[in-house]
Amino acid sequence: MKAKDRRLAELRSSITEVSPAEALELQQKGAALIDVRDTEEVVQGSPENAHRLGRSFLELRIEDAVPDLDKTLCVMCAGGVRSMFAAEALKRLGYKDVRSIAGGFSRWKNEGHPFETPTFLSSEDRERYARHLTITDVGEAGQLKLLDSKVLLIGAGGLGSPAAYYLAAAGIGNLGLVDHDIVDRSNLQRQILHTEARVGMPKVESAKIALEALNSSINITTYETHLDSSNVEDIFSNYDIIVDGTDNMATRYLINDACVKLGLPNVHGAVYRFEGQLTVFWPAYEKQGTGCYRCMFPEPPPPELSPSCAEAGVLGVMPGILGLLQAVETIKILLDIGEPLVGRQLHYDALTTQFTMLKTRKNPSCRYCGEGAEFPGYDDYAQVCASNA
Repeated sequence: MKAKDRRLAELRSSITEVSPAEALELQQKGAALIDVRDTEEVVQGSPENAHRLGRSFLELRIEDAVPDLDKTLCVMCAGGVRSMFAAEALKRLGYKDVRSIAGGFSRWKNEGHPFETPTFLSSEDRERYARHLTITDVGEAGQLKLLDSKVLLIGAGGLGSPAAYYLAAAGIGNLGLVDHDIVDRSNLQRQILHTEARVGMPKVESAKIALEALNSSINITTYETHLDSSNVEDIFSNYDIIVDGTDNMATRYLINDACVKLGLPNVHGAVYRFEGQLTVFWPAYEKQGTGCYRCMFPEPPPPELSPSCAEAGVLGVMPGILGLLQAVETIKILLDIGEPLVGRQLHYDALTTQFTMLKTRKNPSCRYCGEGAEFPGYDDYAQVCASNA
């Protein structure tokens, strides 16, 4: 008898084997099903809700996937041999109840048990997003989620430029850009998506050129239009998250109202000279439902109290700082990691180099997101602060 056969015989005397049907029943009762086959095998199919960890890195990845050492583990390979060796390794790590699935995936499939064909990153994606893949909170599953995500940026200007650049770099698979303006030379001080050669070009067209040069594998949809009540829902309904990079009040209220109605998170940023603020308005957030923009400002202020950046001025790097933070919040929400900036507002003062965290409160009588409120419709406010005059 060969050494491997002797060793396998020893393992069979110490590792419990279960049939695919028994493993499925255990999984339905809370056991973890661990698929230790290589990626090339798993792409042909794998049991639903299985942890696809691979044999090569099993010991390094298992505790992140299944931290409870008392949980029952059912280990699967192709035919039931590698799973025995893998089960032994897991027992050595301290898992108390580890079982090997006899016959492996071949028998699982032949017996007609449910399986799915999982999606994996291409070799090019693995190279591009290598630094994401090493982060436990992202990994391959997280990167696939980003590639499948849909994010809409309102404004391809100061805030939208850095946010769009880094969301594209991160692999957000579907980016939408809304802007009706053209590139002006005065934009180049802060709107880094654009160049001198593209002055006079529609901003969304210029932005698309820049983003596709950075990451040609993602989909970019442009909307060279003014956002209003007639098109806001048709556009927003195609996306998971809205990133508000506008500099006029009328559009901010429209974005807020549509996000409240559609239940979408609104990643809001604003800058003024040497200051900036950031928050996430998301009344539908399951873990901690909070208010909307109207809870803070029920109605727009008069024009003289809401100047645009053209009127008030802005330090060129300020939108870069806030736009990057908007991108961070967007990625956190998409991956469901950390604590999104819901119910809080971050204020940054560049002159004192100080970040201040403020709490925001829901207005129970808010006519848009208050308890029992029925959507009252859209208010097409005049563009009170988009003028350069």
